Amino acid sequence: MLDGLGLAETTPGPLILVTQFVGYLAAFREGGFWMGLGGGFVALWATFIPCFLWIFAGAPYIEWIGAQPRLKGAFSAITAAVVGVILNLSIWFALHVFFSDVARVLWGPLTVWMPDPTSLDLRVLALSALCAMLLLRLRLALGWVLLISACCAGLFDLVTVPLPT
Repeated sequence: MLDGLGLAETTPGPLILVTQFVGYLAAFREGGFWMGLGGGFVALWATFIPCFLWIFAGAPYIEWIGAQPRLKGAFSAITAAVVGVILNLSIWFALHVFFSDVARVLWGPLTVWMPDPTSLDLRVLALSALCAMLLLRLRLALGWVLLISACCAGLFDLVTVPLPT
C-alpha cells in the first residue's frame, strides 16, 4: 500500500487512483465486492466533486470579483498569504533537509526553527550546489539534472559512511 502511495506521489494523476483504490479496499474488507465498489465511488466522489464545484460554480464570477475595488484588496491579501505559506514551507523543508538536528524555539506566539550548524549534511549541500550550478549556470534541462543528481546521490550512498543520528 505504501509503495503504491509513494509511486503515486511522483505525478498528480495516479494519486487520485490510489485514493480511489484505498476507498475500495477499506470498504471491500468490511462488506465484499459491492461494498468495495460503493466505497471506491464515494472516495472518487469526495475527491473530485469539491474541485468541480469550485471551478464550475466560482469560475464565471472570478473576473467580476477581480474587478470589484473592495474585493481587490482581499485578493491581494489572499495572494500574499499564499506566498507566505509557500515560503514558510520551503524554509522548513530546507532546514530539515540540510541539517539533521533542528530545534524548535518558541518566542511567545512565534515558532522559530534553529538548526545546529554542526549537523549540516555536507553531502546534501554538495548535491544542492551541483544541481543549482547545472540548472542556473549551465541551463541544463530538468530531466538531465534529476538523472545526474540521482546518480550522484547513489554514489554518495555507496562511497560515504552514514552520518550518526
